[in-house]
Amino acid sequence: MNELLEISVKAAIEAGKKILEVYENEFEVEIKKDNSPLTEADKRSHIAIKDMLAPLSIEILSEEGMQLPYDERKDWKKFWLIDPLDGTKEFIKRNGEFTVNIALVEDGLPVAGVVHVPVTGKTYYGAKGSGSYVFTFSDADSKSVSEYMQGAEKLPDASVPAIYTVVASRSHNTPETESFIDEKRNKYGEVNCISSGSSIKLCLVAEGKANVYPRLAPTMEWDTAAGHAVAKFAGCDVYNYETGKELEYNKENLLNPWFVVERN
Repeated sequence: MNELLEISVKAAIEAGKKILEVYENEFEVEIKKDNSPLTEADKRSHIAIKDMLAPLSIEILSEEGMQLPYDERKDWKKFWLIDPLDGTKEFIKRNGEFTVNIALVEDGLPVAGVVHVPVTGKTYYGAKGSGSYVFTFSDADSKSVSEYMQGAEKLPDASVPAIYTVVASRSHNTPETESFIDEKRNKYGEVNCISSGSSIKLCLVAEGKANVYPRLAPTMEWDTAAGHAVAKFAGCDVYNYETGKELEYNKENLLNPWFVVERN
């Protein structure tokens, strides 16, 4: 697991470099069949990750790869679940709130995950049995990824803000989310609300900077699996809003149900 985790961290950082090559210049935006945006950065990141993970001979499911039919993937016991650029809308807005997401999924649940923020270098990772950590990568530094990981800060498993804090999507807020926040106000009185893009929201709960992240709007499995791992192994719950059960992956329909990330 440690070896797989380190390789996935290296892959996320390398993908982040490819993304920044595009981000720092002019770029075109394509519209995919599902009406979501696509840029050259998405493509370059996908290729970089695939090239680094392919030698491990573990199946790969990526947002920007060929979407395999369920019959071909239903028996996968272990696979990589990847979003090469989570938060393409934030990328286009140039607000820096986009990530590279790489998760290792076993038997439908994430057992390791990396969320890398290319603009800031902030890199979150977590794995079953070892907890979750964060470090800030700098390309100007001569340190290796291994050295960064050795000096990474362990995420707290019991930290919460002094004022109950809800983190919500910057681009996809909904009336249902507002109702959820109102319920928290009724329960806790004062509630602080913060906004962010991409899977950074899951990591803010994992860091103890927010109590809860309700996602009462559509997402796909690759949007959440890596952040799910980081939050889960930092002591948080990531659960189906309707059933209360942990989110599962490699379903026939890759659309996530509404879910909540919550610090215990």
